[in-house]
Amino acid sequence: MLKTSPTVKTASVEQLLNLWSQRFILDLSSLSSGNLSLYNFLQEAASPEGKAFTAAKLKDNVLDVNCQMAWIQTKALYGYIPNVLDLNEARLITQFAFRVYRKLLEIYQQQSLENNLLTLAVEENVSVLGIGAVEELVSALEPILMVFQEQHLVSKDWRALGFMTTQLNFSNKLILKKLTPPEKVLLTPYLKFVEEQIAMPWHRVCAAAAKHELGSPMLTLVEQMLPVCGDVAKTVYRRLAELLPNHRSRRGGLSDPEVTYSCLRDLNMFQAYIWLCLLEQSMAPLKNELLPLCQMVIQGVQIPWEMTEKWCQVLADEMMSRVNPEQQDLLLPYIEGMQQIFFEERKRLGVRQESVGGII
Repeated sequence: MLKTSPTVKTASVEQLLNLWSQRFILDLSSLSSGNLSLYNFLQEAASPEGKAFTAAKLKDNVLDVNCQMAWIQTKALYGYIPNVLDLNEARLITQFAFRVYRKLLEIYQQQSLENNLLTLAVEENVSVLGIGAVEELVSALEPILMVFQEQHLVSKDWRALGFMTTQLNFSNKLILKKLTPPEKVLLTPYLKFVEEQIAMPWHRVCAAAAKHELGSPMLTLVEQMLPVCGDVAKTVYRRLAELLPNHRSRRGGLSDPEVTYSCLRDLNMFQAYIWLCLLEQSMAPLKNELLPLCQMVIQGVQIPWEMTEKWCQVLADEMMSRVNPEQQDLLLPYIEGMQQIFFEERKRLGVRQESVGGII
């Protein structure tokens, strides 16, 4: 859930903001065929004229139609839920989705390649292209995204937040279909940022770092693990696919590309909430925000509750395997707290414990 997080600038916060920005580097693999003309096209698309052309291609009618089509697709997925959103609410949501993308295109045009140059702290400094300062995106988009979220919360139904994330996901895919390969490379990180900003509390994780000094054990742990969140998600997902080869939900099986994408995003989200809890030294974000979202998803896409417990177990094992014994002592209370929250919810629902074989 998106919440406003005033950022107090400290060295600790700056460090996590830099690590967060590295989640949005440009993926040049699609242009790595050795054809130099592709890179020339990338430079052309990244020029002020090229970005203006991309924005003009997507503005107004195309964005409006894409947002409406995404709403139709989302409604179809959640259509079995009675009165998930009425028509007037849907119109408002579509209008605000349009405003989000219009603002995003404004920012996209303002940032130059020089502004998007990031330096990764590895054995040797390696410069890569990303989306520039994430704080700039947060300050520009957060007010619109907060209103967008409020339009979904009008229904006072947590399922509406899942509806919003799904709509942004569908909108992003429709927008990318309108772009050339170089334009996709350049705009994809911005679209990813919008979707993550709604679902993942990374900005709040960075803000919570203000409570910790550089070099403190908790901050060092988060600094170590934040860059590998994507790899952790992929490893956990592969393991779940092995354990549950026949698992299916309303969106398909675990091998379905759409399901893979959603699961990887959600595994990243789980990690973000764990690190937020650790830095805030409170289980409240997991209990009051993540659990209700999971309740919505489990009911909405017909995922067996036992699948969620298996998900938590495999994620916990993978995260614990990547830290040293001293760090395990710091992490374990939050890992166990997450598992306990989901265990208690299963008991509250009266779902009986089944083996992995029983749920597939």
